[in-house]
Amino acid sequence: MSIEVDRVSFQYGRRPVLREVSFDLTPSAFHAMLGPNGAGKSTLFGLITRLLALQSGDIKLRGRSLRKQPAAAMQEIGVVFQQNALDMDLTVRQNLMYHAALHGLSRKAARQRCDEELARFELTERGNDAVRQLNGGHRRRVEIARALLHRPGLLLLDEPTVGLDVPSRQGLNAHVRRLCAEDGLTVLWATHLIEEVERQDRVLILHQGQLLADGHGDSICEAQGQPTLADTFQALTGAASQTESN
Repeated sequence: MSIEVDRVSFQYGRRPVLREVSFDLTPSAFHAMLGPNGAGKSTLFGLITRLLALQSGDIKLRGRSLRKQPAAAMQEIGVVFQQNALDMDLTVRQNLMYHAALHGLSRKAARQRCDEELARFELTERGNDAVRQLNGGHRRRVEIARALLHRPGLLLLDEPTVGLDVPSRQGLNAHVRRLCAEDGLTVLWATHLIEEVERQDRVLILHQGQLLADGHGDSICEAQGQPTLADTFQALTGAASQTESN
């Protein structure tokens, strides 16, 4: 599914947060938005999901403008925010069913899709467990399963591995990549962790509200004359890449 961000700027009061950001995403591919904390990643996600109102520029999903056709455009999006948005006292299945109802799915369709997603994320046996009984990695899987219930073409993940241990981070990253390869899902994965990005990925480097680089990792490294993505990231932003030891 195509998405086009066209000259989007945003400011809080007089403080600019995004400055003329433009890019489009390749359908059915994994894209990494790499930027230090405070780069503007969450603000951009807020604009794409309409938690924030567009001030300047436009965003189109499958040709539908968020300004002109917001309801139709939003049906194309599934999102996992940095902060956990699950109800901790409800069961996994109850969380999914509630989300399905919000998207207008019938109970029959919702039950079927819940079963499918729980199986795909290897959570079938945890369906009747309260969310608070799950570890961090499983909670994130539930959030992604929930985001996919209405069959969106675009999945947005804003720092989805925050607070997870290294094996959980690696497993979640690998699973999302499989969704792109097997289901044709378009993914935008925002992170400040360089080890979550691969050189063959389409990489967008955001810093201080500006898009400093957009291309495949190898091409960006070559253009900057740097041997690694970590070196390229530091050269462009002045920020040392962060790893699991930080």
